[in-house]
Amino acid sequence: MEPILTVKDLSVSFSTRSGEFDAVKHVSFELGKGETLGIVGESGSGKSVTAQTIMKLIPSPPSKVKSGEITFHGQDLLNKTDKQMEAIRGKDIGMIFQDPMTSLNPTIKIGKQITEVLRKHQNMSKQAANKAALEMLELVGIKNAAIRMNHYPHQFSGGMRQRAMIAIALACRPSLLIADEPTTALDVTIQAQILDVMKDMQQKLGTSIMLITHDLGVVAGMCDRVVVMKEGEVVETGTTAEIFSNPQHPYTIKLLNALPRLDEPKKEKPAPAGIIKGSNKPLVQVKNLKQYFNLGKGNILKAVNDVSFDIFEGETLGVVGESGCGKSTTGRTILRLYEPTGGNVNFNGTDIYKLSPRKMKEMRKDMQMIFQDPYASLNPRFNVMDIIGESLDIHGLASSSKERKRRVEELLDLVGLNPSHALRYPHEFSGGQRQRIGIARALAVDPKFIICDEPLSALDVSIQAQVVKLLEELQQRLGLTYLFIAHDLSMVKHISDRVAVMYMGKVVELAESEELYANPIHPYTKTLLSAIPVPDPEVEANKRRILLPEEHMSPIQNGSGGPANDPYNLENAQLIEVSKGHWVAEPYV
Repeated sequence: MEPILTVKDLSVSFSTRSGEFDAVKHVSFELGKGETLGIVGESGSGKSVTAQTIMKLIPSPPSKVKSGEITFHGQDLLNKTDKQMEAIRGKDIGMIFQDPMTSLNPTIKIGKQITEVLRKHQNMSKQAANKAALEMLELVGIKNAAIRMNHYPHQFSGGMRQRAMIAIALACRPSLLIADEPTTALDVTIQAQILDVMKDMQQKLGTSIMLITHDLGVVAGMCDRVVVMKEGEVVETGTTAEIFSNPQHPYTIKLLNALPRLDEPKKEKPAPAGIIKGSNKPLVQVKNLKQYFNLGKGNILKAVNDVSFDIFEGETLGVVGESGCGKSTTGRTILRLYEPTGGNVNFNGTDIYKLSPRKMKEMRKDMQMIFQDPYASLNPRFNVMDIIGESLDIHGLASSSKERKRRVEELLDLVGLNPSHALRYPHEFSGGQRQRIGIARALAVDPKFIICDEPLSALDVSIQAQVVKLLEELQQRLGLTYLFIAHDLSMVKHISDRVAVMYMGKVVELAESEELYANPIHPYTKTLLSAIPVPDPEVEANKRRILLPEEHMSPIQNGSGGPANDPYNLENAQLIEVSKGHWVAEPYV
């Protein structure tokens, strides 16, 4: 296959305060016409720097191309001027960025953002550009495209914004599309839709795709060949089948083994210290919990709508579902970070909603939370000693500064961090290390119950595996009870004892994790399971995805932010036990 893009011996460095940093080291690969090439590796491996160097989007200084060639259709891109590259970007090479909200102009309507590209590169009239933009939005699957043309980015859901980005990137029918982590911030069902759109567009337009990702399941379903990068270097290259069936480099093997697969049996976990499984009483009892938000103009968002479940001592209860289904709101309402609209939560036999503020403050020692974004939840002006020590101060758990220092260092050691780094600030740590700091902070007050709110979504796959192992070890050692919130059922299956599936503010199915995977009953559960990519090209090639109903629209996907449609007739549905421990929403029993 004749290559349309050739990268040869590319090395890129950055000038930093501590000297020159080599971000990309002697990288070489080719991309053929109509081919999809996956570039995989963890954060910091040089994937995005390579892509942005191809586009000449990295400013110089501080960057410097030390060596190499980038040839696109016989043209040397590194020798192009900025003006020459402006003519190539958008027209011949399109790019989809990781976060569509930061790469779309929030002050310009979506339709105009597409027509700008067409008018600049295709010299179209305003009328012709509007017609072509409308066709592109329809092509990428945005419904009511004529209306959506006049909406701003904030009126689109995450999945719709990413579709709009694809429409902009492909508007001029470029021969090369660079997709830099295009599905990382999306739910599994939306991710599946976006990948299907990209495949469909590739078939229609014959576009070559360079797909940058750390998700090997996505690679298995999308790519013809794979380039594996580590610390700026290419460590392995091959066809997708070769890489997955016979990986050669230890790093590739590590990536493939990092996370459990959905189709793998769950490993049996021993009971946490001091807890006998099956004979214990519920530690947390959630009954008819409701959390409504007034959106104005008569719109009420029922974020949590009559949710009930028990969490037993030493258990991990997983809660899964798309963004906007009410998972995080349920967790925050359980901890009384939100005052509930209705229902009650009993913790260790105490109704926490009847507690006074002083009593609630005392109760918080036993109930803690690990947040989704470790950087946003850590005070950037505090060092680690003060971040973790603050909770000790609030609850009077350290009698002296010496005792405080000893306890913080003990906690850092417990979560696998160097105690000597206690005086460093959050920005001096990696994402995985920051999440460990968040875990140490939650453990500081010796809680019995921890809500883990999407603690893995911002991390690379191998770091996710490390954090999961840490959480499991801490549970065994300290007898902790977890509510583990996520949208990835493959991870939840392996860490959880039972799993609750949430959709539009309600629990639609609840069962033992193995039972839920082997015998899903509710159609939404089946949809979630079918959408999760498996790191196996053969499995992905033969897998049939189940799509959500046409009328499906979760609260976040409703452009106006108003109440959602109800395709599963959930408003008055109740959970019914269909077999021992397996509960399903009433219409689907």
